[in-house]
Amino acid sequence: MSNEQLDTLRDQLDEINLKMLELINERGKIVKEIGQVKRKSGINRFDPVRERKMLDLLAANNEGPFETGTIQHLFKQIFKASLELQEDDHRKALLVSRKKQADDTVVEVKGAKIGGSEPILVAGPCSVESYDQVKAVADNHTAHGLKLLRGGAFKPRTSPYDFQGLGVEGLEILKRIGDENNLGVISEIVDPKDIPLATKYVDVIQIGARNMQNFELLKAAGSVDHPVLLKRGMSATIEEFILAAEYIVSKGNTKVILCERGIRTYEKATRNTLDISSVPILKQETHLPVLVDVTHSTGRKDIIPQTAKAALAIGADGVMVEVHPDPAVALSDAGQQLNIDQFNDFLDTLKGSGLLKNKVSV
Repeated sequence: MSNEQLDTLRDQLDEINLKMLELINERGKIVKEIGQVKRKSGINRFDPVRERKMLDLLAANNEGPFETGTIQHLFKQIFKASLELQEDDHRKALLVSRKKQADDTVVEVKGAKIGGSEPILVAGPCSVESYDQVKAVADNHTAHGLKLLRGGAFKPRTSPYDFQGLGVEGLEILKRIGDENNLGVISEIVDPKDIPLATKYVDVIQIGARNMQNFELLKAAGSVDHPVLLKRGMSATIEEFILAAEYIVSKGNTKVILCERGIRTYEKATRNTLDISSVPILKQETHLPVLVDVTHSTGRKDIIPQTAKAALAIGADGVMVEVHPDPAVALSDAGQQLNIDQFNDFLDTLKGSGLLKNKVSV
């Protein structure tokens, strides 16, 4: 074959490639229209029956030289890319997306602005155990100008024999102390039916890592006009985390706060692995405020100051930390909670770093 013949054949291939590109793009436009119709009709994007019909049609009309299996493989890649086109359109429409809302969402809780220009600090015991226990932490908060108190009343535990929390009694303690000290209180709710109850007792409803994909709970939390702090699931991807937040916002509740609390990996040096890179990604992809729980992510008191500084430096809107008057006798997570003196040293460290303002009113 002469060079002239080779060049002619290559020119023909180039022309066919361009025609194929034009047809594939034309197919993509139709696929996007189909995706819009499906969304309006509430139809699932993926239709395996329809895909099988298309593959069978190709097989029936394949005259070679490619084998039918090869043709079907190529078209399955096109089908997959088409689904991704529809998914991209869906992402653009997410209510939590930065593309949907350019400005940051700021959630105000008893004067504390979460997602504002200044980072905030959320602290308190893992579990509410007694009035005196929580009051000691709250009084220390008041002395240092802190505004947000966390405490668990309902405790989903890995073992059914571990302390499960005081339940409504714990919520009552939090409510009483929040009123006495003018603190915003945050506590976890695990059952959808308890959401209306929670709005009477706490200022922020927390949905914990184990319930991040409890969709009925997410929908119940989205149906009330009350701030919600959503923690990332221990094995959840960032996309799954964002979509869990979308469940809440799609029901009408826009007061959502995201919380990175570490994910489960093979690493054993820490309780979980703090995915610090999630903070700028979440800030870039969504307009929601982002906190980092440095206690649950590490499970180690000795590195809490460093991880907190890292979280604030990378753009987190605040950090969460556990503090207990006497961690040695705590009914849950005794080894990872700071005592009050250690917490005050931690607070001084953050203020000394310049990452948390000196006159704390958060």
